[in-house]
Amino acid sequence: MIFVVLGTHELPFTRLIGEVERLKKEGSIQEDVLVQHGHTPYRSDHLTLKPFVSYQEMDLLYEQARLIITHAGTGSIIKGLKKSKPVIACPRLAKYGEHNDDHQLQIVSALKKQEHILSWEEDMLLEDVIQQADIFQPRPFQSGREQIYQLIENFIRGV
Repeated sequence: MIFVVLGTHELPFTRLIGEVERLKKEGSIQEDVLVQHGHTPYRSDHLTLKPFVSYQEMDLLYEQARLIITHAGTGSIIKGLKKSKPVIACPRLAKYGEHNDDHQLQIVSALKKQEHILSWEEDMLLEDVIQQADIFQPRPFQSGREQIYQLIENFIRGV
């Protein structure tokens, strides 16, 4: 199963869901596709659509998925990485009214450079990136949270 995550941002992301549906209709994607579409209004006879899911269901869907295709929100990407899933991140772009600015481009650039994810960008075919995902071996992701906690604790203690 391919799990597509559009997140909870209030602006629609029809560019991504439309491309996934095109591939499903053409037969490039043959497995089931479940889409958490949030505030993106969409109807499809080819995709299973859920606007929002609980934390527990989201966790289960990430676990069951062979591949995660997601908007480039850090939470959605990191969840896939922590589950050792191949992740294709697709930045929402301001010029299409998908977000307020283009900060997701920086997120994708950094994580792609570190070889954690693949990305689908404007000049690419999504079907090509999906094929890359079949052989992609993401570098394991390690959170820097503990180091940040230690820095804050040292600062507070004056160390």
